[in-house]
Amino acid sequence: MINDLRRRAPYYLSDWTDAWNYRVVPATVYMYFANILPALAFSLDMFTKTDRMYGVNEVLLASVLGAVVFSLLACQPLVIVGVTGPITVFNYTVYDIMEPTGTNYMAFMCWIGLWALVFHWILAVTNSCNWLRYVTRFPCDIFGCYVAFIYLQKGIQVLERLGDAEPFYLSVVVALCVFAIAYICGELGDSSLFNHTMRIFLKDYGTPLTVVFFTGFVHFGKLKNIHLEHLEVSKAFFPTPHEDGWIRGWFIHFWDIPVGHVFLAIPFALLLTILFWFDHNVSSLIAQGTEFPLRKPAGFHWDLFLLGLTTGVSGLLGIPFPNGLIPQAPFHTASLCVTKVVTNDDTDADSSESKGHSSESYEFKPISVVEQRVSNLAQGLLTLGTMTGPLLIVLHLIPQGVLAGFFFIMGYQALAGNGITQKLIFLFKDSRLTSPNHPLNNKALRRSRVWLFVIIELIGFGATFAITQTVAAVGFPVFIFALIPVRAVLLPKWLSREELAVLDGPTASPFTMESVGGSYGGADEGEEGGESSGGGDEGSGGVLGGGPSSATGRNKSKKVAGEKTAEELAELGQSRLSVGSGRSSLRRGSTAVDEIQQGQSQGQVHRRGHHQAAR
Repeated sequence: MINDLRRRAPYYLSDWTDAWNYRVVPATVYMYFANILPALAFSLDMFTKTDRMYGVNEVLLASVLGAVVFSLLACQPLVIVGVTGPITVFNYTVYDIMEPTGTNYMAFMCWIGLWALVFHWILAVTNSCNWLRYVTRFPCDIFGCYVAFIYLQKGIQVLERLGDAEPFYLSVVVALCVFAIAYICGELGDSSLFNHTMRIFLKDYGTPLTVVFFTGFVHFGKLKNIHLEHLEVSKAFFPTPHEDGWIRGWFIHFWDIPVGHVFLAIPFALLLTILFWFDHNVSSLIAQGTEFPLRKPAGFHWDLFLLGLTTGVSGLLGIPFPNGLIPQAPFHTASLCVTKVVTNDDTDADSSESKGHSSESYEFKPISVVEQRVSNLAQGLLTLGTMTGPLLIVLHLIPQGVLAGFFFIMGYQALAGNGITQKLIFLFKDSRLTSPNHPLNNKALRRSRVWLFVIIELIGFGATFAITQTVAAVGFPVFIFALIPVRAVLLPKWLSREELAVLDGPTASPFTMESVGGSYGGADEGEEGGESSGGGDEGSGGVLGGGPSSATGRNKSKKVAGEKTAEELAELGQSRLSVGSGRSSLRRGSTAVDEIQQGQSQGQVHRRGHHQAAR
């Protein structure tokens, strides 16, 4: 944690000054709606299934707590923190288990939060996040697919509760219209139609304006005579009242519970900790993925410590436990990207297939990311303002059909960018029409191997999703966490190293993964998991042991490199070259190779040189 703070502290002032950029405004507006609307729908779910224990104000306050704490204090302020689908499932599953016992549910949840705080802090100070090096795209894609289907499922469940009369049919039409128009706005934003300003406007504000429009649309003409279900709201800044009108305070009486149930909360807290360790860290990894050109260092250990703090405070306040959001976290980073148009060289302008399809000859490539704290803090403060009386009245006007449509578009967007979806599209696409530069269009990779990898991913997704449909849903974090050893231990037995290098890879860039001692998977998997694994552990020993040898930034990494072995110098030279350190990195890599040539036999040099060339 100390090293995380040392790496990030020099950038704290620039995290605020860099916010003077236009991209911050649409990112704030987009994330406000992208965070608050699913949260409201989740509040409706918990309101129904926990007998009014959680409502709109509880969910809004949880989002505010996560946004304020992580925007001000986190090492990774781009990560959006709020109420997720998995924690919604966790909360009402615990209610189903404990309600027959007659225990105080809110006091029991408070103890779960307090025990989870202790477990989070233990994991943070023992540098458990170093295991994130083994979290590749494989478990991230499976979990992302699960979250996407949770969104789609919740959208359907919202409509199911509306019956089968006129309100139901109108709500279905509204939901489909919200989805369709939001989808069209997103597609137009990525097309070549209109000018640049119009495309950016449609992409940034299309979805929020769609929600606003259809909230008012149902009140025009004869539609206003159809009674639609709306959100249940309470008094401004007060907890949700019970059916008899009694309103609890914001501080939970955690002592109002049998002593035995205090310790009974421990296994539930362990499951919550497992879920949050994976969910929040995966959100952080995806938000800082290899597709984003980030410049500022990450800090997973410190952020896990903060997550434990917000979990304990949430338990005392009686609000849902917030953590990193998928897909909102990567959406936030994507909305802050500054892009340029890049022409694809593989398109043959004279071919019959490309005629009339000029939009396929270019793509928008991110050239920088506006890394700052203001957009996260601003959307949190906007959420706090939503708890005021006038805005709660506005929220009460939003039809549940609009929330269902927003669930659909969020689920679709999460699926569209998911690795499982991309592989399935490749497999079902005509091979003759597949670009020769497609990453999976590799002569050394048979389609049967791609099918095997995708089937394994689908089995992992199916098992995770299936268990959440039963009373055993409280144990689904174990299934999610088990995906990490499946990838690290089992998949290398079924697929070769070369095949896994194409099918899978690290989630974040080497620069981002410096906080956890490097990454595993992709082209470097053989060295990370094989003969060089010891060197990798030694290289991160400073992080594990909290010693001075851990990297505290790029400059310190260069200094530490001088104390490593010749073989590690070679690997460090190659990794620095891969993240674009420039000519100085190339000189370090070359010097390291020279040292290896001086210290080892000619045959060993030839073998390692051949391996590095392949990398």
